[in-house]
Amino acid sequence: MPELPEVETTCRGIAPHIEGQTVKQVIIRQPQLRWPVPEALDQILTGLSIQSVSRRAKYLLFTTSAGTMLVHLGMSGSLRVMAAGLGAGKHDHIDFIFNDGTVLRFNDPRRFGAVLWTTAPAAEHQLLKDLGPEPLLAGFNGELLYSLSRNRKAPVKSFIMDSHIVVGVGNIYANEALFMAGILPSRQVGKISLVRYQKLAECIRMILQQAIQQGGTTLRDFVNEAGKPGYFKQQLRVYGRAGLPCSYCQQPLKEIRLANRSTVFCSECQR
Repeated sequence: MPELPEVETTCRGIAPHIEGQTVKQVIIRQPQLRWPVPEALDQILTGLSIQSVSRRAKYLLFTTSAGTMLVHLGMSGSLRVMAAGLGAGKHDHIDFIFNDGTVLRFNDPRRFGAVLWTTAPAAEHQLLKDLGPEPLLAGFNGELLYSLSRNRKAPVKSFIMDSHIVVGVGNIYANEALFMAGILPSRQVGKISLVRYQKLAECIRMILQQAIQQGGTTLRDFVNEAGKPGYFKQQLRVYGRAGLPCSYCQQPLKEIRLANRSTVFCSECQR
């Protein structure tokens, strides 16, 4: 599944190509995604200029003078910028065609993604209004994690993956950040000190920034806006490495299931 770095990579990749461009045509080949594509989306967008492309959590926001289009990549979706005239494949569900000939193509083999429209402020949309802070912005820090964790008994990995606490820390990056911070994924959140939460917040930010710089993580279907996979997988220290030696102490990494998600850690380096 594309996580925050993959979505941010996509956002940064497509923005220079379509910001300021006017939509000439929208071709909807498959309207049945996770939620139905708005029936009149082609009519709504045609003639509008894309003022900005931004990201909130794992949602891409395409802002126009008439409203905002929200796009979620789901489990296997991608957005690619391409020249006009290239034939559509089986899973190329929507084309956004611009006046300069640029085509933004939405591809989603599993159809768990979404393309939605709102005329209200995007921050008030039901999918966005209750989300926690962005981990790369100043509002996210160890003090916030510490204050929200008091009197809770959940495992810390589940805690930082809760989008009401902080957005965009998916399974891959939760594993990696907890390893970098030296915190056991199963440790109860209410028993972790402020100092350790300050370290964890810093590690979450560092891991996500490193992944963005590398273009995301190569997993199954994810490709960036040019159709190229991310390369952060080359730097993963724990995720997908159960049974292999820890890069620090050389002890075999262990794997458990937390909230039905694969969780890999070092029992020597993480406490």
